[in-house]
Amino acid sequence: MHSSLQHRRATTLVALLTSYASYHQDPRNRSTHFLGVPLITFSLMIALALPSLTLAGTHVRLDRIAATALAVFYLYLDLPLGLALAVALAVLTAGAETMTRLGMSRAITSAILCFIVGWGLQLLGHRLEGNRPALIDNLRQIFIAPIYLMAELAFTLGLRRGLQTLILRRMTGAVGAH
Repeated sequence: MHSSLQHRRATTLVALLTSYASYHQDPRNRSTHFLGVPLITFSLMIALALPSLTLAGTHVRLDRIAATALAVFYLYLDLPLGLALAVALAVLTAGAETMTRLGMSRAITSAILCFIVGWGLQLLGHRLEGNRPALIDNLRQIFIAPIYLMAELAFTLGLRRGLQTLILRRMTGAVGAH
């Protein structure tokens, strides 16, 4: 049972990353995403850090709930990549909460600027590549961008060669869809 679940998760990860990769073949596009995606995520974390909830007498920030949910999703898909993303999300969340201590106006202004610059970079990258963003065809792709970029970083560092090979084979049609 354990290996069956592990196989399904690996197959799902490869399918998700292959789909996302098909929109991001140009290295210039990928480069813009390495800055754009974190900026967009940071902007959303700032916005989510501004309000908070009280649950069972405990003060909880929405950015922490979002970061935890995303980390669990990424950990489910792939433990090593998920761990790296959990750390990245913790850093972005800490930064977002620091921004909120500068005051509501500065935090909102920072969030808006990061959001605009992040999306500007994304759109520039896709213009350079000559295609449209993946999320236009499938809105869920917005959640795949961070794990795709973490996988790309791992590949660049010479890690996760097996995963990279599976994605490349699937993109060239050498491995059928499962």
